[in-house]
Amino acid sequence: MMTAHEPDALPDEDDDLAGYDVNGRMCIVTRESGSPEELIRFVAAPDGTVVADLKRELPGRGCWVKIDRSLVDRAVAKKLFARALKSDVKAADDLGANVDRLLAAQLMQMMNMARKAGQFISGASKVDAAVRSGAALAVFHATDAADDGVRKIDQARKAWHLGMETEEEIPSYRFFSESEMEGLMGQNAFIHAAVLAGQAGEGVVKRAKMLERYRIGGQSRAAGGAGRQKQ
Repeated sequence: MMTAHEPDALPDEDDDLAGYDVNGRMCIVTRESGSPEELIRFVAAPDGTVVADLKRELPGRGCWVKIDRSLVDRAVAKKLFARALKSDVKAADDLGANVDRLLAAQLMQMMNMARKAGQFISGASKVDAAVRSGAALAVFHATDAADDGVRKIDQARKAWHLGMETEEEIPSYRFFSESEMEGLMGQNAFIHAAVLAGQAGEGVVKRAKMLERYRIGGQSRAAGGAGRQKQ
């Protein structure tokens, strides 16, 4: 019986369309087409290993998997990359975790860019003020942030939502602990932060949504904060 994530049959080994649709983008696990924003491209590295091409710039034949950690893990377990790439490639058992680390690093890099552009602020009082004024596009908390601090900012998000009658609250994300951020961002680590309007700020939100989607299978939990990564 066919499930939402797994077809009951894959195409023949010699099917040149394995992993592709007419536009070149089809998830090799679900066999569903999608836009580049909904899929992760994978290619074979020179050493024969499978690597994620997040920027979709690497040369050579590529294949696609929906932005969902469980689907990447399934593609590894079922050896779907070798079939789709028409090559005797090796997908590491921890490929799913490696992709998570790449997405997290990408998000951190964009946060640093936004900070330099004046579009990323930290500190509970600054974040609260940005939320209440409507300047914040999204807020971020360390996973080990004190409940009281998170609750106050949540109250500000709700107040803005109700007062301005917006369709949704300003999204909130919790991806990393303070120590994890210190390892990735150094002195730019934060407990509470907000991203502001602008190209870099919008880039932060885009990458946050992508990481959240990857970790929880496409179901948004931004209103309450995204979950931690699987080990």
